[in-house]
Amino acid sequence: MTQAELRLCSLLLQEHFGEIVEEVGNSLLRTGPRPLRLLVGDTGLLPDQVKKALCVLIQHSLVRYEVQPRGCVEYEARSERILRILRYPRYIYTAKTLYGDPGELLVEELLLHGHLSMSCAVARVADRLTETMEDGKTMDYSEVSSTFVRLADTHFIQRCPMVPANPRSAKAPPPPAPALAIAEKDMYIVPRLSLVGKGKRRHSCDEEEEGEHKAKRQKQEGGTSKTPPDDGIYWQVNLERFHQHFRDQALVSAVASRMDQTSSEVVRTMLRMSEVTTASGASHTQPLSSNEIFRSLPAGYNIGKQVLDQYLALLADDPLEFVGKSGDSGGGTYTVSILWGELGVPRPETFPSSGTVFGSRCARIFRLLLRKKHLEQKQVEDFAMIPAKEAKDMLYRMLSENLVSLQEIPKTPDHAPSRTFYLYTVNVMAAARMLLHRCYKSVANLMERRQHEMRENKRLLEKSQRVEAILASMQATGAEAAQLHEVEEMITGPERQQLETLKRNVSKIDASENQVDETIFVLESFIESTMKKP
Repeated sequence: MTQAELRLCSLLLQEHFGEIVEEVGNSLLRTGPRPLRLLVGDTGLLPDQVKKALCVLIQHSLVRYEVQPRGCVEYEARSERILRILRYPRYIYTAKTLYGDPGELLVEELLLHGHLSMSCAVARVADRLTETMEDGKTMDYSEVSSTFVRLADTHFIQRCPMVPANPRSAKAPPPPAPALAIAEKDMYIVPRLSLVGKGKRRHSCDEEEEGEHKAKRQKQEGGTSKTPPDDGIYWQVNLERFHQHFRDQALVSAVASRMDQTSSEVVRTMLRMSEVTTASGASHTQPLSSNEIFRSLPAGYNIGKQVLDQYLALLADDPLEFVGKSGDSGGGTYTVSILWGELGVPRPETFPSSGTVFGSRCARIFRLLLRKKHLEQKQVEDFAMIPAKEAKDMLYRMLSENLVSLQEIPKTPDHAPSRTFYLYTVNVMAAARMLLHRCYKSVANLMERRQHEMRENKRLLEKSQRVEAILASMQATGAEAAQLHEVEEMITGPERQQLETLKRNVSKIDASENQVDETIFVLESFIESTMKKP
């Protein structure tokens, strides 16, 4: 694990879970798997604090545990899962795009709590949606529940592993930690629940305090709340399914830019038909016949069967092999290649910094080397149509940044420079890893910059929050406009301008984080798929 990844993981844990969880997570990331006793000694925290931090990390699937042969339990941080926290806004936005507000809030609640039961998630989301509705309107549980079922059917959410229900003999001692497991066929089965009810609005402060006192009194008297029907069945977000969706969208965009919109719609239809049946690590989708694809095309695309066959043949004959032909039954069966490393020439957008950092001419040389594999400096000058002095300078700059490499091929055993070929080439995997490292470093810098901006303006932000709270309470009690205006003027003109500048800067930083994360996803997908190639 690189220092850039460690720093980014540390910042993500601190921002989302606080300093104690960050310290425990940092210790596990630095030292690897270790038992609780060593973890307490390394962090210097109280055992109870470490246990609670581990509970939080396990709840969010950021730490895994394993019982060793000697009986002790070792905990191990999942760095790749911690880095996925950066992509949470993209998961939530995708759920909103596909399933509307209920889908957005369901995914948000599951990411926020790590895992939840269906009944609890539906109730929380219904309450939140009711809060945003007009007075007198409420959100029905059944509507949220149907969205939950649709998310499970399309595998965007899945059931968490459970303790097996195998009976254990009375004499056998209990294991140090439970072994959780779930069959693949049960991961997306939604329990049949009749969730009846409507969302509730948040009560006033007095009513909330009264409710808390009532709950405490019930607890002291030994009363227990009714057990939900799906108690023990918990759900979590299936991040791999979201990644599959992002990858499919990127493939469709690549086909649209290389060919046309109709070709991309054919590929989109094929991906949609096999989105649930294709395994996450598969190199190709399930074979689909031409007749099946024709029946599944959107109603708006009025293309005949013969035209579809021509498009499929064109896609199959393309050098990048987005679509491959796997048989002749049913008018021909076709698959979509979904490992980016198998698509021949790497995408130019896979290496964005070659153009954005060094300029368009360097990007031209870089693409030329990707296409031609090995070239001498004179050949680069001729093919790229760049003067010798500039081409030499650009090649050396990219060589110093490890974007290109130099290969020596001697004519004689003495390696004399006059009798040696010097060929420039691109080590694609090395360049991708280097750019991925830079992306991690960039995101960490952006997060630290945002934290600095918030610290510098902490007093002003607290004052703004106090004024907003006062205004909200006055509006609830029906205060006059003059009184509200007087409270608003507690924030002066220069302070208001400073707040606007802060909001604008933080918004730009957040947008930059999301853009860099998109590049990280492309690079990670490319590296992963290239390593999977046989």
